Amino acid sequence: MKAVVFHGNGDLRLEDVPKSKIQRQDDALVRVTTSTICGSDIHIKNHGTEMGVLPGTIIGHEFVGVIEEVGESIIGYSPGDRVAVSCVFNCGQCFYCQKGIYSQCLHGAVFGGRCADGLPHGCQSELVRVPFAPRIMQKIPNGLTDEDVLFVGDILSTGYFGAEQGEIKLGDTVVIIGTGPVGMCTAIGARLFGAAQIIMLDSDANRLQVAQAKGLADGTINIQTDNPLSIILDATAGRGADVVIDAVGSRQSFEDSFNYVRPGGTVSLLGVYTAESNFAINKYWRKNLTIRMGLVEVKNMGALINLIEIGKIDTHFLITHTFNFDQVMEAYRLFENRLDNVLKVVLKM
Repeated sequence: MKAVVFHGNGDLRLEDVPKSKIQRQDDALVRVTTSTICGSDIHIKNHGTEMGVLPGTIIGHEFVGVIEEVGESIIGYSPGDRVAVSCVFNCGQCFYCQKGIYSQCLHGAVFGGRCADGLPHGCQSELVRVPFAPRIMQKIPNGLTDEDVLFVGDILSTGYFGAEQGEIKLGDTVVIIGTGPVGMCTAIGARLFGAAQIIMLDSDANRLQVAQAKGLADGTINIQTDNPLSIILDATAGRGADVVIDAVGSRQSFEDSFNYVRPGGTVSLLGVYTAESNFAINKYWRKNLTIRMGLVEVKNMGALINLIEIGKIDTHFLITHTFNFDQVMEAYRLFENRLDNVLKVVLKM
């Protein structure tokens, strides 16, 4: 079967690999019908060695497909079922799973993040072995397309998680740093939690315009031309935001998060941080802040699909380009270099 394989930093290849197979009683074998490229895949492409990704790993973790085969213990799922799959998998039994911290499962991982110790490969391939399948799959309702639900297993769940850990209250002012796909999904989540005013920051004028046009942001700030702190203070009677969510993950966005939040507010760190940042604790400890961070807990897929089905969530606007899977390396070039105002690419098998 064809798959995108990591061979070392900067070296991704579309090549033939052995077909995935059922290995455990609770495995499902899913034939991928639609997948996409995530910002995390770009991190792996360029920094995978430092992240522990082994050469030979098939990458990718955001996908939907059709069940081709199920293990002996699986009940409620059958070959032919269309499913959306979580980007992370968990056993449900270990110490962390029992505490509801599924992202830290002792037997789990992110699809395509690493493939040692018998863990499955990623989804940028024709077939994916899905472990603990009943725990991490959701059936796609009749009437919904692949594109309708493509993002529930990763960026939509991630955005919702960022809003959730921001502890947003009804009527809050929320600042979101970054208007990439995750930032926009975070705005969707923030609105669901009752944010009254959402202000989004970025240096990309097109993405800011999309966020405003789609009603995700009540106000936008271009960090290259505007004074973000002054605008945020003006919009909050001089206090700062109730909640700041960093959907970028850079050293600058980390530091800015603490400048924009009011005393007693919450900072939610959602970006993928690949470098150390200095934290001026002597400056911020007296602000009585709550700081939340971490890898997404994908536990609301079913609820998000329900909201999509009744028209409360629509993420189609994120899809700007569609490629056949054999064009995946061109899709990577476009996505990584942010060409042609790309937001998300769709890969069709």
